[in-house]
Amino acid sequence: MLIIVMVFVTALIVAWLILLSRVNRDDWIAAACSKLLENLDSIEKLHLQEKNMKKIKHEFHGLANIRNLLPINRDNKKKIAKLESDNKNLKQGVLGSINILIMPGYVLVREFEVLGKGSLHKKIMTCCYELYGKKYAACRAKQLLAKLFSYPLVGVAATLILGVLFMGAGSVTAGTATLGIGTVLVLVLVYALYDELCDRVRKRRNEIRKQFPNVVSKLALLVTSGMVMDRAWKETAHSHESEIYQEMRKTSEELDNLVSPESAYGNFINRCNTKETAKLASAILQNLSKGNAEVGRLMKEMAREAWLERRHMAKRDAEKANSKLMIPTMMLFLAILIMLMVPVMMNFSGI
Repeated sequence: MLIIVMVFVTALIVAWLILLSRVNRDDWIAAACSKLLENLDSIEKLHLQEKNMKKIKHEFHGLANIRNLLPINRDNKKKIAKLESDNKNLKQGVLGSINILIMPGYVLVREFEVLGKGSLHKKIMTCCYELYGKKYAACRAKQLLAKLFSYPLVGVAATLILGVLFMGAGSVTAGTATLGIGTVLVLVLVYALYDELCDRVRKRRNEIRKQFPNVVSKLALLVTSGMVMDRAWKETAHSHESEIYQEMRKTSEELDNLVSPESAYGNFINRCNTKETAKLASAILQNLSKGNAEVGRLMKEMAREAWLERRHMAKRDAEKANSKLMIPTMMLFLAILIMLMVPVMMNFSGI
């Protein structure tokens, strides 16, 4: 058993090293691009935290004691400076910040078409397109695929080595448990990377659905008041900072850059990927040549339907919440029942 495990560990390590030796210039460029995009996302989040904190402090202006109690992340500026320095080094070809453990995964994606262009790749590409846009979707998808294919090699090898050490020390039970549980844990953690991406997309779509009634209601109000659709779209897009408003701003920028309405609204449909936004963009495209009166009536009808669907969604969410509360409620009931029954049983046994 021990010899078989050691042979398997050796095979995994040799395979990883062979793949690492086959990493070429394009793989390093792809990894550097992904790392740079990750840093940019982190910088944007840190700037947003600073902006929100300044807004909160401004709201408490004059209340010095309360303002002093607000949580302030004093390390944000240092983190931003470090990330910007890292990006500068990446652009200059200094690749020290790239995680070398995932590089064999880039080789697998590049050399095996079934991995690089299979069904898993299509699903990840769809999710990345929604989260990062068309421009960066391919780069982020390749990075995730590299992690999914490279981390199991490293993680399983490390787990098997740890199990072999336990077995060599004479603890066969601990070694066997490490081999089994550790391998399963590594695979579960690797799958969690993919599941996290899908979960982010699901939450994003739900947020877009929740925000949609407000969007279409404002569009209806602006269009019926005499504003042209392009202007109403831009005004609505800059009225909030939520997901759908950000996507609307991207569409507005494309229209300002003389992108055709068909392409701009088509990209909006693909980025949001919900039936509500697809219906809105399609209706706008079909009615561009018609007057505000016709479009206004259409927007009002869509707003009415959207708010009705929002109420149905709230009811469904409430039902799901009630069903989830049943388990902790039953556990609490059993705990109370045990607390009541144990003294009674002890009294009976004493009699």
